[in-house]
Formats: sequence, C-alpha cells, structure tokens
Amino acid sequence: MADAADLRETTSSRARRWLRRTGALLAAAPVLAGVLQVPAAPAVHAAAKPTGSRSVDVDITSLTPTAPAKSDTLTVSGTVTNDSGSTVSGAHVGLRVGPTMEGRNAIDSAARRTGYQQGADGTEIGGKYTEKIGKLGAGVSRDFTLSIPVNELHLGENGVYQLGVSLTGQSRSHPWQQVLGIERTFLPWQSSSPAKKSQLTYLWPLISTPHVTSRTDADEDRTPIFRDDRLKAELAPGGRLQQMVSLGKNLPITWVIDPDLLATVDAMTREYEVQNRHGDGTTTGRGQAVAKRWLNDLQKAVEGHQVVALPFSDPDIASLAHHGKNVPGALSHLRDATELASTTVQTVLGVKPRTDFAWPADGAVDSSIVDVATSAGAHNVIARSDSLRETGNLSYTPTAARQIGGGNTAVVADARLSTAFTGDMSKADNSTLAIQRFLAQSQMINLQSPDRQRSIVVAPQRIPTTSQAQAMAAALEGLSGEWSQLMNLGEAAKAKPDPNATQRVPSTRAYPGSLRRQELPTQAFKDVDTTQSTLNRFEKILTAKYRVVTPFGNAIRREMSTSWRGDARGATHFRDGVKGYLNGLTKKVRIIPKTDMTLSGRSATIPVTVQNNLVQGVRLRLVLESQQGNRLAVSEPQVVNVEGGHSQSVKFGTTANANGPVWVSAQLVTPDGQPYGLKRSFEVNVTEITSTVILVIAGGVLLLVLAGIRIYLQRKRTATAKGGDEDPQEDGADEATDAESDGSDPATALVPEQPSDPAPDTGSQSAGASGAGEKVDH
Repeated sequence: MADAADLRETTSSRARRWLRRTGALLAAAPVLAGVLQVPAAPAVHAAAKPTGSRSVDVDITSLTPTAPAKSDTLTVSGTVTNDSGSTVSGAHVGLRVGPTMEGRNAIDSAARRTGYQQGADGTEIGGKYTEKIGKLGAGVSRDFTLSIPVNELHLGENGVYQLGVSLTGQSRSHPWQQVLGIERTFLPWQSSSPAKKSQLTYLWPLISTPHVTSRTDADEDRTPIFRDDRLKAELAPGGRLQQMVSLGKNLPITWVIDPDLLATVDAMTREYEVQNRHGDGTTTGRGQAVAKRWLNDLQKAVEGHQVVALPFSDPDIASLAHHGKNVPGALSHLRDATELASTTVQTVLGVKPRTDFAWPADGAVDSSIVDVATSAGAHNVIARSDSLRETGNLSYTPTAARQIGGGNTAVVADARLSTAFTGDMSKADNSTLAIQRFLAQSQMINLQSPDRQRSIVVAPQRIPTTSQAQAMAAALEGLSGEWSQLMNLGEAAKAKPDPNATQRVPSTRAYPGSLRRQELPTQAFKDVDTTQSTLNRFEKILTAKYRVVTPFGNAIRREMSTSWRGDARGATHFRDGVKGYLNGLTKKVRIIPKTDMTLSGRSATIPVTVQNNLVQGVRLRLVLESQQGNRLAVSEPQVVNVEGGHSQSVKFGTTANANGPVWVSAQLVTPDGQPYGLKRSFEVNVTEITSTVILVIAGGVLLLVLAGIRIYLQRKRTATAKGGDEDPQEDGADEATDAESDGSDPATALVPEQPSDPAPDTGSQSAGASGAGEKVDH
C-alpha cells in the first residue's frame, strides 16, 4: 500500500537504479577484461577493508524517549567500531537531524541506505552535544552517549524525521575531517493531535509446536507422554512463553491463542512422562510448578482483554486448501478443531473466546484458502497487505476490514508493521532500529490522511522469540497516543470498510512459491485419513472409548499444525509415530493362530481363542466360516466380550456331511460389521468312519444276532410245548415287527451328543497357538 509520494519515489528510484547498474557495468568492463589475463589474487586479499564513509561501523543501541515531547531530552547511546585497516584520529560522534520523510517508501529507502550522503543526511548538531572519541585504532570499539534537549533539535511540523549518528575524523590516507561512518534511524514527532487518530490492533500470539505424543500410560489417569520436556524452559522465568505473558499483561493487545498449548500446559500441571531420545522408554516430567504458575499468570493477564482462539493445534489452512481438501475427511478435522477450541479455552482459562477468525500462515491468502477457512465457521480471515494487495491508486493506507463476499470479511494486516520484528532482535542495535522504524511507519499512516480515521491491524510472526517479543512490547509502550488509539480485533473486523480498497481475493496462482514449498504434501493428509479410519474401527470395539479417542484425536489434529512448516522430516516422523502406535494397539486384540485339526464324526465343536492385551475390555463378534459349507457346516457368529489382559475361548458347533479336508476361516468383526484384524485360516480334516464308529456298529450287529438267537430259542420251546402245531417262523416275524415299532435303533442310541458349551475365560498367558495335529473327538 503506497501513497502518491510513494508511487513517485518508486518510479524515480527505478530510474536511479538503472543508471547505477549501467554505470557499474561500464566501469567493470575493463576490469573484467583484465581478470581474463591476470592470475587471481590470493583469497586473503579478496575482502577489501571498508573505506570512506563506511570505514567505521556505528551502532545505535538505545534511543529514549522513542517518541519525545517538547520538554524531553533525547538520549542516544551506541558503539563505534573501526573496520578500516588504519587508525582514525581526531574523531567525535555527533547527531544529525535530516529532513522529514515524504512517505512510507521514503522510510524504507532511508533505512536501506549505507554510507554518508551530503545533503540527505542533514547537518550535525555540534558543540557540547558531540562526544569526542579521539584516536580509534583499527578494529577497536568505543561506546558513546549523546544527550540533547529536544528543543535543540529544531524540529518543525509534525512528521517522521530522519535521525543520524555519525563519526567524523581523519585517517592517514585521508588527513582531513570527514564522515567515516553513519547510522540512520527515525524520530516520530507529534507536537499536536491530529483531527483523526489511527485505530491500531496488535495481535499477541501464544502458539507453540506440538509437544504431546498420542501415547498415554496404562494408568487410570491416562498420564500423557510428551515428545520432550522443552516446553518447561519456555514456561520458566525468562523463557519465551513466560515473557509473552509477562509483557502482554500490561499491553493493549488482542490475545491469539492455540488451545493445544493450553491443553498441553494444563496436562503438565499434573504427573506426566517424557519419552527418551530413542523412544523406547520414559522419564518423569518435572515441569509441574512452572506450568501451574504460567497458567495462573495467563488467567490474570487475559482479564479484560479479547481472546481469539485458533482451531485446536493451529491447522495449516493453506496446506488443507492446496493439498488436503480433496482427501476424504480432511476438512472435517478443521471443523472439529474449531469446536474443540472454544471448549478448551473456557475450561482452562475460564473465558469465552472468539472462534470466528482464521489466520493462514503469514497472512497469505487466495480464493481456495478463503473457501477452506470459512467452511469451518470462520467468517473473518486475517490476511496481510503483501498478499491482498491494493490495485487502486490510493494515496493512503486503507482500513483493514474488507468485504470479500459471502458475508465474509478479510482483516488485512499491514505488512510493514507486521514484519517489523522478524529479524535478530537479540542485538540491541537491531531492536532499537526496528522499534523506531515501527513507530515511524505507524505515524506516517496517520500523516497520509489525518482527516480520515482508519483501522490498522498488526499480525506479527506466529512464534516470536523472547527478544522479538521484548522489542514488540517496547514499541507498543512507546506508541504515542497522539496519533493512534488501540482497539481489539473484533472491533477492527467490524470497522466500516473503505469503498476504494481492494476487495478481490487473489487467485491460487498468486500464492507465493516460497510459502507453497513449506506446505504439508497431499501424502500427509492421506496418512491422516488412514490413521483416522483405523481409529474409527478401533474405537467401535472398546468399552472405554475415551481412553483412546481423545489422545489420538488430538494427535491427528497436531499432524496438520502450521508449526510443521519448514520441518518436513519432523512432520513425517510425528505422523509415522502416531500411526505406528495406533496400529500396535489394534494388534493387541487378535485371534490366536490355529493349526490344522481333525474332526471325528458327523458333529463336533471347534474352539477359537480371542486374546485381548489392552488394559480395557473389548466387544466384538467372532465369525467362523467354512469354505465348503455343503461338506462342513458351522454354527452362527458369536458375540465375544473379553476383559483387558485376558483371553476368551469360543466353541463353534459343526456338522459334517462328507469326509475329507475343508478350509475354515475365523474373523473378528466390529459391532457394525466391519472386519477387524487378521483373518485366521486353518484346515479341518473330517473322518466320519473311525474305530469308535466301527465299535458302535459292531455292538449293534451283535445285539441283533443275540436277539435273533433268543427269539429262535423261545419259538422252539413254544413249539415243543404245543406239539409243533404252529409255525415258528411266522411268530418270529411278528415279534421282529413289534420290536421295530418301538421306534428305537440300538445302534443310533449309543452315539452320544457332543457338548458345545464355551470354555471359561482365561488369562492372556494361556492363549498360545494350538498344538500340532489338534483333534476334537466326540
């Protein structure tokens, strides 16, 4: 976003750059020709020492006050270092007040410029307001402090003034007084209030990387197991997150929180375990005290402030839009994460957060990202002005809120202000310059159109370092109420949009390639889908689902975290760990392998053992299926309830219709009919005619023979008594007919009925594979 002066500067600066490049090429031509003929110089001489106005490095390490009033005294401290190869003598440090900046681009140009430029860098305020350095040897550094009453700066109208600190001296090669080094910064000057103050919203992010695995201890409390214990250092005094809370509690900011961080710290307040480096063991975590103190401090800090909750574990919306939205179930995770966010924040902090804001990485948006973000109920998308760029010729920075269709609002954060503290702020000179540049840019926004009130949003980096957070806080503390007033994000989203501002969301092709290369690939979302499908099947057999569904559901959401950007290896390792651990748990419920077996007779039972090595009970159905049902029929499926750490043996009745081998398979099935675990197949050999059967038949024949002999003898005695008047054969036939009419077959009556009651429940230690040649008799 640029004003009219910025546009003019852009055109002229391009022309100057073209002239400089052309001149440089012409000057380099003879040198290049010489290089082709002259041997290369030794490497030790490759880096020439700085000369001229770059001979001495000037660093400004402190500037107070950052936005002075008329009655203040400006104090500037820093260090000068002689980077040249010769001694500087007669040196002193002085302050130079340059001209006011004509626009936001002018501030950027002045910040990039190196070396002294006469006329552009103003005149030195001499006399007693300089500090003598004297002789400064090569490589030697010296500290300085300049104190000057603000009224001695002779500042005029309101504006951003260029402020330079220069070292003037002489050297052997240049034996006259000249500027040998200079550092520029900016001084906002507001002597009177503008007609309209800018409304500034600053987001204060509390976000971290995933620290909790999907694993929990087998105890009743489901003690979580952490990937590492690094979060303890961030929560401890002086740590990054401790500083974010300590600094933020006194600032007019909007808290933007990842609920996963709250859930993780809340888990740390109780007993937790940390896996070792190799992942094959754990140690007891020791962050309970710092976790409790940090949560207590945060609860106090957010009082009276607006809290915006991101979806749980801050899912990468851009990756979802570009690689995940066509993978089944991927978008449902975003909706679930949004619903979980509100519950988590209310439970841990006791405040109701806003959950209708989406924040893509670096505020980079395109049409697909907006579609995905709003699909989960986030009707406000936090974008950035270097993504949703202005296409009109505006002479000012417009209000952040934009209506982008469908009842959705893009809250466009200012790119310059949002990226002001992304560098190494651990160096005092870097943080000092960043603070002054931030204040200068914020004032310049107001100066662009002081009669037009605008709402400006600042969305800094997601995970600021400790030094970056400290610089951000210092800038907000120095922000003058003379040109700005602070408001929360909800109010900024409701601000009246500027009708002249861009409202068109960029196409997918406009998404930056540097950010696209950091995204989660499509395979990551396929892995998520596979893990979720496995979890869905697994939970259906469990009697205490919460012990598994909650930790694995959170772990799956962590697999899609924005924090994995730039860490593809770490993201893959985390996904593989979740998937591998879940697969290991599912295999703890299984059918014990069976060996081939023999069935004697037409009816018998087949025992099948189900083993459960989980700590909770399971409920499934066990299906036994014959591959040749016309030869060997088996009984109906049976419901199996197995307590944790136990095995259950189930017996199936069978009916054989023919001799010979038949393949039989055993399969566990979830209550809704989905196959669970491996199918176990084994061969059953049916031998209907056995020695036992032969003995039964032989006994029956013997009984028939004995009965016949008895009848014959009885008939003979009767015939003798009657004097042979009757025919014995006829009477015998009648008795035989009477015997058949009794309805009993002696041979059949000797075949016992096969019992089929299930065996009692056994411990898991008895669930080994059945022995070779297993035989089930009558």
